[in-house]
Amino acid sequence: MAEQPELTIQGWGPTGPDPSDGDLDGSLPRAARRHLARELGWTPRPTPSVPIAEIRLAPSRLPEEARTRLVGLLGEDNVRTDRESRLRRAGGKSYLDLLRRREGDASDAPDAVALPGTTEETAALLTACSELGVVVVPFGGGTSVVGGLAGVDPDDRPSVAVDLSRMSSVQALDVPSSLVTVGPGMRGPALEEALGAEGLTFGHLPQSWEFATVGGYAATRSAGQNSTGVGRFDELVAGLTLATPSGVLELGHPPASAAGPDLLGLALGSEGTLGIITELKLRVRPKPMACTYEGWSFRSWAAGLAALQRLARYELLPDIVRLSDADETRANLLMAAGTGARALRGTLRARGHAEGCLLILGWEGVPAVVRARRKTASTLLKEDGAIRVGRKVGESWKSHRFAAPYLRDKLLDAGLLVETLETAATWAALPTVYDAVRRALRESLARAGRRPLIMSHVSHGYPTGASLYVTVLADRDDALPIQQWLSAKRAATDALLGAGGTLTHHHAVGADHRPWMEREVGPLGVEVLRAVKQRLDPQGICNPGVLLPD
Repeated sequence: MAEQPELTIQGWGPTGPDPSDGDLDGSLPRAARRHLARELGWTPRPTPSVPIAEIRLAPSRLPEEARTRLVGLLGEDNVRTDRESRLRRAGGKSYLDLLRRREGDASDAPDAVALPGTTEETAALLTACSELGVVVVPFGGGTSVVGGLAGVDPDDRPSVAVDLSRMSSVQALDVPSSLVTVGPGMRGPALEEALGAEGLTFGHLPQSWEFATVGGYAATRSAGQNSTGVGRFDELVAGLTLATPSGVLELGHPPASAAGPDLLGLALGSEGTLGIITELKLRVRPKPMACTYEGWSFRSWAAGLAALQRLARYELLPDIVRLSDADETRANLLMAAGTGARALRGTLRARGHAEGCLLILGWEGVPAVVRARRKTASTLLKEDGAIRVGRKVGESWKSHRFAAPYLRDKLLDAGLLVETLETAATWAALPTVYDAVRRALRESLARAGRRPLIMSHVSHGYPTGASLYVTVLADRDDALPIQQWLSAKRAATDALLGAGGTLTHHHAVGADHRPWMEREVGPLGVEVLRAVKQRLDPQGICNPGVLLPD
């Protein structure tokens, strides 16, 4: 297996899918740079990160008694307090995380890093930390974008990042039952490589796929780009093992059980607050024999939403659905360099779609079934006014599907605010949620002569609705950059909840969303979660800074 790449301390990665793209000029065509400057009132300026050697990191506060006990459980090599180990587990990859790290602030770094190799070692570690008063924060790929790794503790106790990379292998494969058992530290590419050798696939492909781990997917109830077809991650989990300070839970009994409430669902999405997931049993499927990705265009956002709603009603949604609004479509077309992109823009103008909305569809499976599904859906799309713009558009999206976080690093270097947020809503509420979020962000981020660029797309379709993903670019307020985004995030979250959206669809709650958790599940719902946590984690050492409101 090829060596796995690593996230950088102050960004996503040192290079993107095209390693030759070393700066913003190399990553964005000139037309796209002009578009951003015009839309945002932004003049590119160098705002580099401080050198890594200058990042401020306080000395480890882990007591020697605690370190000695953990070394006794895990071995000297698996308990680390050196600078690089702590920096690499300092927070996640949200805009705020990166701002702090770029400015030299690593105040959220753990005091130590522990690397257990088994469920038994993890359970022993949790027992020891509970007795010693040491906070534990599970660490998989480090890709959280909602403050899920902040490790904030109201009692300011020492913290340990529990790195799960030693538990990253396939432990069992049951081909007749389509089940694979894996460790929580296994990354998406490694899992696909292992399954591919047996003609199988898991098919969960979030944008963080290169780095994120299956344990992180479970802890956050992740959704992948193919989730319309294969399901969200929580739908693909047949069972898991959860180590807690009070003992070990074995949850899930495939293929199905009616033995009371589903406790497996309680562990999924628990974000490390109840314990640490140490093993997962996942549903897999044969590798698709046919894959078709293609682009369509609608004259308007409303027309595109209506067409997707119709496909959903007749159970004709493809495996990948991605409808971009006019702002995102325009930006994507400008970012696509070359004669092919110019020809496509000309074709859309000629057919009255100059301000249209691009739809990416992906079909995967058995060839005959793919053809039949695609043919029927295409008929309905044409009836709803869509025009097909070809497979090259779909294949281009596929080849760049993981590129956006790398581009974000370069936009940050050039003085921009770049962040995302997401929600989900019913088909009836989705237009209202879309309008409310855009209005809130526009009003919050507009300032003298400058305005934000707000780009949205619908994905992850369901019979009852879909998710809405929003990307925000704005000229960064260099004096108060953190407050600039906190104000916008607060306004957008209040707006989307008020309009009928969910607090989150797939990014999870983390520290960023927990002030609104009670609005999502109600006061009694929060008390139920607190009661479960009290039973499993009586000392409150398991990731106390996320999920549950103060």
